[in-house]
Amino acid sequence: MKFPIRLFPENTKIDFIALRHFAFIVTGLMVVATIIVLFVPGLNYGTDFKGGILIEARSEQAIDTSALRKTLDGLELGSVELQEFGSNKDVLIRVGRQEGDEDAQNKAIAKVRETMGESYEYRRVEVVGPRVGEELRHAAMLALGLAMLMIGAYVAFRFEWQFGVAAVVATFHDVFVTVGLYAALGLEFDLTAVAALLTLAGYSLNDTVVVFDRIRENLRKNKNATLRSIINDATNQTLSRTMMTSLTTLLAIIPLTLFGGPALHGFSVAITWGIIVGTFSSIYVASALLLYMKPLRGIPSGLEDKTAIEKTA
Repeated sequence: MKFPIRLFPENTKIDFIALRHFAFIVTGLMVVATIIVLFVPGLNYGTDFKGGILIEARSEQAIDTSALRKTLDGLELGSVELQEFGSNKDVLIRVGRQEGDEDAQNKAIAKVRETMGESYEYRRVEVVGPRVGEELRHAAMLALGLAMLMIGAYVAFRFEWQFGVAAVVATFHDVFVTVGLYAALGLEFDLTAVAALLTLAGYSLNDTVVVFDRIRENLRKNKNATLRSIINDATNQTLSRTMMTSLTTLLAIIPLTLFGGPALHGFSVAITWGIIVGTFSSIYVASALLLYMKPLRGIPSGLEDKTAIEKTA
């Protein structure tokens, strides 16, 4: 498929493999930084994972969520989230768990209802205990882990096992450093964050599979080429497609980040960061990892051949 607009010349000859050590250093530094921030300061778990108060309310008129959020923030109950759902007359309110026993939670609920007034119909009022939040957190982590394994199994089945391992490592890297972003910025980590991570995993895999598919195609065409030159050619041939896909996605996500409001801020920031990191790993990390595994179909790596890219057809 040819693109009428190109960010790079059609026949680029960039030696991406020569830059793999720099890419691995950058990747390693991001992973180390993520490990550090996961301990200090750690993740800022939302109501879904640490427990809290859920209030589902309906109004006879359209709800101004911005004004309601400011009003509830003034109650000094800690973290307060508002989410419009179904229609502009329905709102879901999440209030962070209050210090103390059940009486403290009930007092907070009464305070919210008193502030909102009698014009609302309260359809659901629940207190999520810390144990339920912990179980939900474990289930979310299990879902992410299973997603990584299924991604590896899918790629290994579609290509070869080496591709599956490389895809899992690259996708795990993208998801892991995005979790680190949540910790570093103090963004609330809740079910919306898990949705962002799963979305990111799928996006990252899509970019990686495009490059892997071209590598497989070049493996069939160039029987005498080295793996180094095949990877470089495949990455160069898909470079414009990869960059155009990332930039067009960012054009949609950046306005959401800037103007989407508090409810979508964490999600959109994570996706924006994930696109940047995912594009980097698809170009520099995922394919380069193939060089350090069992040679594909007996093809030499070509790492000793410094001019390998110039010899490819």
